[in-house]
Amino acid sequence: MENERQVLVIFPHPDDEAFGVSGTIAKFTHDGTPVTYACLTLGEMGRNLGNPPFATRETLPVVRKAELQEAARVLGIEDLRMLGYRDKTIEFLAEDVLINEFSALIEELNPSLVISFYPGYSVHPDHDATAEAVVKTLEKIEASKRPKLYCLAFSRNCYEDLGDPDITMDVENYADKKIAALGAHRSQTQEYMAMIQEGLNNQNPEVHARLYTEKFWTYTFND
Repeated sequence: MENERQVLVIFPHPDDEAFGVSGTIAKFTHDGTPVTYACLTLGEMGRNLGNPPFATRETLPVVRKAELQEAARVLGIEDLRMLGYRDKTIEFLAEDVLINEFSALIEELNPSLVISFYPGYSVHPDHDATAEAVVKTLEKIEASKRPKLYCLAFSRNCYEDLGDPDITMDVENYADKKIAALGAHRSQTQEYMAMIQEGLNNQNPEVHARLYTEKFWTYTFND
């Protein structure tokens, strides 16, 4: 992994970072690379309220904000930006809203690497809308000054269409941080964490792969 000047992570929901890139983030922060996480919403439309429920539909935004802050603390993220958009509405925003938002962040931070979803291959409409805005923002930057873009993809056809991931991060040394970040999002992850713990107890190779490696596709711009 290259040394990065500054990393900017852009996702729409609390816990997006925990599932996909928390090991990578922990590695960066451990190595002293500053990481900014721009989270568009508080995930207030999340389907889970805890199991058994400990949040209500009204309190969920407050709960998820606190969970996000704890996950950021665990991962060593000192610059958490909560952008205040409404969950499940990202796809309906005017195109320039997010482009202007992301352009301002990039101008301020001058990142060498941006991490987000791959447009069209990340299942949720908020994921894809965020990814499309990230790509359009970066397209406006001169190629010689443009940060790299690493993308997460997990739709069923992503390997068929995109090929194998370009980058596989070994994050086994940071698995404890990843588990803690996932656990911090307790309202959404209790059942998932039980499955992870069972897999660890049983030495399940699929669970080890989820925890110990993180895979990215690099986005190629048509300049």
